[in-house]
Amino acid sequence: MTAAAQSGAPVRGALSHIRVLDLSRVLAGPWAGQTLGDLGAEVIKVERPGTGDDTRLWGPPFLKDDQGQPTNDSAYYLCTNRNKQSITVDLTLPAGQALIRDLAKTCDVVIENFKVGSLRQYGLDYEALREINPRLVYCSITGFGQTGPYAPRAGYDFLIQGMGGLMSITGRPDGEPGEGPTKVGVALTDILTGLYACTAILAALEARNVNGQGQHIDLALLDVGVACLANQGMNYLYSGQTPHRMGNAHPNTVPYQDFPTADGYMILAIGNDGQFAKFCTVTGKPEWFDDERFRTNEARVQHRGTLIPLMRQATVMRTTGEWIALLEQVGVPCGPINTIADVFADPQVQARGMQFQMQHPVAGDIPLVASPIRMSGTPVQYRSAPPRLGQDTQAVLSRLLGLSQATIDELAQKGVLG
Repeated sequence: MTAAAQSGAPVRGALSHIRVLDLSRVLAGPWAGQTLGDLGAEVIKVERPGTGDDTRLWGPPFLKDDQGQPTNDSAYYLCTNRNKQSITVDLTLPAGQALIRDLAKTCDVVIENFKVGSLRQYGLDYEALREINPRLVYCSITGFGQTGPYAPRAGYDFLIQGMGGLMSITGRPDGEPGEGPTKVGVALTDILTGLYACTAILAALEARNVNGQGQHIDLALLDVGVACLANQGMNYLYSGQTPHRMGNAHPNTVPYQDFPTADGYMILAIGNDGQFAKFCTVTGKPEWFDDERFRTNEARVQHRGTLIPLMRQATVMRTTGEWIALLEQVGVPCGPINTIADVFADPQVQARGMQFQMQHPVAGDIPLVASPIRMSGTPVQYRSAPPRLGQDTQAVLSRLLGLSQATIDELAQKGVLG
């Protein structure tokens, strides 16, 4: 329990003084908005009247209401839109554009992921909004960035995983069963871009505290994909050799991959020579560590083709559970390959509260995946479930812009509002 909670004082989110206007949809932008919202920011999600965020319809599965009937909100949408207020505004209409400009005057941050130049025609680009709010931090997320020959193109995670090199190092090697490039099982570059967006937004807000000025953030999925090649990118730059697919093996550390057991598979993540020596002892193969070919990691990388088959012959002699029990006792990193169901049943995951319930306006209690952020003084807060389409339009426009009910009704009749 935090000191504030112990004293009975109200706990405010770290970003409770920040208001975000979220014009983004699908995953990268909404992931950034949700993370800022979890940290306490007020996030206003602007959606198209009638249809809203594309991901609302990316199902099944769909959220069921309290009568057990499916709604128009998919599980995909629910994963990235809590702690937001939804308003529906038609950006193609001058009156809708005026509303967004007025809202931007009251906000600290704008997040958008339209194609390059698309918002300029509506007077909602960074240059236009900076004129009316010089302190605005404006984050643009695109597939390829605001500059370069690919800037006009639309970018999607699957495409970026291929173009950015990730798929070239993911999957079974040529010549093995199941060979071929493989994408990661979630839209990883979208999620990483959302996290980079949060980092950049927080840095820009801190810079604003010093110089009083906002700024434009230009984030590209392809840039993020290249940056997150990490050691594999550097391996290429320093060796001149193109990395290839290695299945679950590691290019720089051996043994660091999956191994067959008597009832399935396990992961060994041995990161140093001491851990390998312990593994050899537990396995009853101390001679492996005495072998000059295997004594050091550098030698094991060089002779992985000899060592790994020997290890596979040994690991099939016990079950996954038996291996984990033995190896954990001596500090050798190992673990199972869990299904998603296994993950949420795992005692550590449960102890960390990674699944929780929120009250939804039409469905009652719904399950959600928690934020991984743990802060002692300004903890993550779950204030509101992912909103229904346009559920906050009237409240937001009335509170922030002072619009009367008659004005809001008139705008709705004209199709400006959903």
